[in-house]
Amino acid sequence: MKEEILINVTPSETRVAVVENGVLQEVHVERSSNRGIVGNIYRGKVIRVLPGMQAAFVDIGLEKAAFLHAHDIVDGAGEAPPEDINIRSLVHDGQVLTVQVLKDSLGTKGARITTQISLSSRYIVFSPCNDHIGISLRIEDEAERERLKNAVDNARNVLRESMPESSDNLGFIVRTASEGVDAQTLHADMEFTLKLWKSIEERRLNVAVPGKMFSDLPLYMRTVRDLWRPNLERIRIDSRETFQLLTEFVERIVPQMQDKLEYYPGERPIFELYNVEQEIQRALDKRVDLKSGGYLIIDQTEAMTTIDVNTGAFVGHRNLRETIFKTNLEAATALARQIRLRNLGGIIIIDFIDMRDGEHQRQVLRTLEKALEKDLSKVVVGGFSELGLIQMTRKRTRESLEHTLCEPCAVCQGSGSIKTAQTVCYEIFREILREERAYASANYLVLASQSVIDRLLDEESAHVADLEEFIGKSIRFQVELLYGQEQFDIVLM
Repeated sequence: MKEEILINVTPSETRVAVVENGVLQEVHVERSSNRGIVGNIYRGKVIRVLPGMQAAFVDIGLEKAAFLHAHDIVDGAGEAPPEDINIRSLVHDGQVLTVQVLKDSLGTKGARITTQISLSSRYIVFSPCNDHIGISLRIEDEAERERLKNAVDNARNVLRESMPESSDNLGFIVRTASEGVDAQTLHADMEFTLKLWKSIEERRLNVAVPGKMFSDLPLYMRTVRDLWRPNLERIRIDSRETFQLLTEFVERIVPQMQDKLEYYPGERPIFELYNVEQEIQRALDKRVDLKSGGYLIIDQTEAMTTIDVNTGAFVGHRNLRETIFKTNLEAATALARQIRLRNLGGIIIIDFIDMRDGEHQRQVLRTLEKALEKDLSKVVVGGFSELGLIQMTRKRTRESLEHTLCEPCAVCQGSGSIKTAQTVCYEIFREILREERAYASANYLVLASQSVIDRLLDEESAHVADLEEFIGKSIRFQVELLYGQEQFDIVLM
């Protein structure tokens, strides 16, 4: 499989596209005016403890207070508290904490934080809050897991001898990318994260509370750290300055990737060259057409995302049962890509077309699970429910593509629909009757949108005449060009 990463850099934003066999799979966007804060470390002050929620709000210097759950508070040994402990025994109002951001602020919610600090490198995650060694579950070979554990344990012993001033806790998690990596490289990564932590600790005494102690890497550097895989063919960057910075970073962190970096100086924008711009626009649509003629409807809400599968124009060649099965198989692969591309997170409900054949259900589920294996985010997929639905969850740390690039419609406020002009006309009639009972004005002036005024003067003109006769007053109408279809005002004259 041919995989490429494209990095488009402008002064205002950085965009990263992951392309597999010429097809866009992932998009990441970071704007200079609104950089994500996941991974940042802060000194914060507890401003409110909520025993009923087993949580606390912590001021870390942002517009919204951050949210700290009891489960995200660890003791000196790196252990989470028991389920039944009262959070007031863990933190109190006014307490100063060192915390790290787990999730960006999403919608009305503040950032999610933890006291369990971790620092990531290409192959290792260092945790000064515990002394454990963990191996990524994605590394399945037992012999390799044992080799990696021994290599990290030996390197840790050497680091303790060479850096005795370091914390007693030297916890490390071996990342999936470490599979097959030699012990010397792992040692270098461990030493890098340990020195980084020491430099962060030294800033603690000089940082105001609330204040930031450490910022995670910019998007283009995180891309190299987190998205590089053995089958990656190249990384193309359209900014010479960013290319030079990334080259220096790669030399220090992942030297074997140097020959993968490529500066793109072409006149044609790099995203247009790979048709990425058009794919991004399609990823903002609710409807996704399938090659067979079927289609998906993807609906994002604050609570969950629903994906509905439809046969559409696909009629198949044999019978309805085979048509449904083939459409669902194609949809399973397509929606797995859409989930990655749109960065959908939280609860996702998939409504496949009803299948009575249990073997067909099993094959569709296996196809979905196989397609989701490429996803680096943690995904949990349930089986088919009695209603024929599949429920899955995907770890969400940053806003979805839609929430990053779009905002709620000023007219419908994100509901996806507005009242008809007819409905608004009848609301105007009721409002005039209420005003007449309360104030008994001489006459009335209705201010509304063009579509509503047109209907009042045409299809509803007979009702307007009946209303004028009933109240014994005249009603005038005036178009307000800035009004949405649902907006209107009744002016007493």
